[in-house]
Amino acid sequence: MSNTPMAASPLTRAVLEIDEYVSGLGWDQPARLFALVDTARLRAQEPSLAAQLGLEDESESAGLTPIEQDEIPSGKPLDEFLGTIAWPGAVVGCALAVERLMLPPSAEAQVPSGLGEAGLARWVAEHPERQEVRMTVAVLRDGSRESALRLREKDSATEVLTGPDLVPGLAEALAATFAD
Repeated sequence: MSNTPMAASPLTRAVLEIDEYVSGLGWDQPARLFALVDTARLRAQEPSLAAQLGLEDESESAGLTPIEQDEIPSGKPLDEFLGTIAWPGAVVGCALAVERLMLPPSAEAQVPSGLGEAGLARWVAEHPERQEVRMTVAVLRDGSRESALRLREKDSATEVLTGPDLVPGLAEALAATFAD
């Protein structure tokens, strides 16, 4: 967590920790899903796992620990996959890091009508103003949200944007994984 602000909320710190971890793997990565667990509770209930994760330092007891889950199936659309997830009670939140192409809002007026999903994806991929972005979005059971956006052209920890409402659709999809 070298670039994570200590004054930030535990959820913001977790999102930035995940962003930093995924950034270290490079670009063109598959989507990655993380469970978020309460660090103090993990240390108390699973001391061997906490030790394996390097969480012996009790001064970081108010945090959240991200635990990467199994690889997301590549042949299934992300929204369908998220609809199959149910979390155990010990998981207080979840996060997803995913790469996408984005266009500036000004490009919306240029979208040709009648494009299907594949045609739209091709049009965006060929658009001269497209940006490659990595989005890391996290939600907690209590409804709290946080996001981090990293542009490929500004691939630096000091250029990462954070905020709770940067990727509302993805946050909603993740929040739905906690619905009863």
